[in-house]
Formats: sequence, C-alpha cells, structure tokens
Amino acid sequence: MNQLTYTITENAPLTADVYRMTLTGDTDAITAPGQFINIRLDGLFLRRPISICDWDEEGLTIIYKVVGRGTEKMSQMKSGETLDCLVGLGNGYDTAACPQNPVLVGGGVGVPPLYGLAKRLIASGRKPSVILGFNTAGEIFGDMEFASLGVTVTVTTVDGSAGVKGFVTDALKGGEYVCACGPEPMLKAVHRVAAGGQFSFEARMGCGFGACMGCSCQTVAGPKRICKDGPIMTREEILW
Repeated sequence: MNQLTYTITENAPLTADVYRMTLTGDTDAITAPGQFINIRLDGLFLRRPISICDWDEEGLTIIYKVVGRGTEKMSQMKSGETLDCLVGLGNGYDTAACPQNPVLVGGGVGVPPLYGLAKRLIASGRKPSVILGFNTAGEIFGDMEFASLGVTVTVTTVDGSAGVKGFVTDALKGGEYVCACGPEPMLKAVHRVAAGGQFSFEARMGCGFGACMGCSCQTVAGPKRICKDGPIMTREEILW
C-alpha cells in the first residue's frame, strides 16, 4: 500500500449519475485487476474506496456513481485538481486461475473493474465474454468499450428497455466459470448457477487496509477482511 497524490486529467459523466475520472501518477503499487484505491476528500473523515477500472504506466481510470456526499464532491472536481489516495489495496482477480473462456459478469458500478480484467485476460491468450446488467437503458455504460476489445458483450436490463430483459442470470447458461462484481443480490444469484469463479464484494470500510476489521465477513476458512483478504473471493470459500 502506498499513499500517493494523483492529478485529475478528466472527470466526465457517462450517465446521469455515473462518472469517469482519469488520474495521472505512479501506478507501481497496482498489481492486479479488481484492486481499489481509497480517496481522501476534504471535510470527510473516512476515505472513499473506489475500484480501479484500468491502469497503465502513466496513471489510472476510475468509474464511480454519485450516491452520497463523498462521490458528490468527486463529481464536482475539475481537471488539474489533485487527490490523496491509498493505492494498491485489495487482492484483485487471479487471472492465472481463470480458464480459457471465463464469463465476466458485472452489475451497475460493478462493471468497471471487469474492463481491466478483460484486457489482461485477453493479453494472456484467454477469450472472455461479458454480461453487463442494469436496471434500464439510461444506466448503461461500458458496453462499447468492452466491444472494442473484441469480446462478446451481452447487456441485460430489468425493464427490458435494452438488450435481454431480466437479470444477468437470464443471460448465463449455468455451469460457467465466472468473474463477477456487483451488488450482493446479484452475486448470490450468480453464485447459485456458476460452476466456479471469483466474486468481488463491496463493503463499508473504515481504513481500507485491514487494520480496523470493520469489513470482516465469514468464509469457510473463518473471518476474512473484504478490504485486505478480498475484495475478491473464490466461489468455494463464500458463505452467505
């Protein structure tokens, strides 16, 4: 874990309440897709954990949804402003554990880290496919970016206004190896039909690096910290 300062180069809306922010700065501490950063914001006591969408040697990209005071502050920030971040947090997805044709399943703001995962799976010679779930057509983002990587993309919407009507599980055949990220009800549903896989969990975090134990959850191996031992857990170790 490193504490670093990043400079905002872009902060633009993708939908009514979802934004993409690009940051320049040192990314040496980022070692796996699915890791996150913890952002300090003036006037707020706790940092805000945001998953990393993608990164390279110049900087990183995050995609976040405005849901409270912290992300509202972020949405108002401009190019040239700086952010104090804890970087290299979480274990990330294990790409070496993925088979040749994994299915990446994202719901809402669980979609962003799967983009960086898809790029690295492709670079390793694998051929992932992607299922993205949203409530309605107005919430869709990321589908074109995944398509530009050459992967098969299926979009589902609960109201049927775009793509397959229903939930992400309506687009799963069942029995696949999945890498999933999204709200817990979605993860539970995917867990029931997947043969194996890796699941990224969300949690309220006090510190973000395992010191406070505030985001602990039970697994078959006992308590684990979502921020430090996760946020990625294998299908086999999850206890609901």
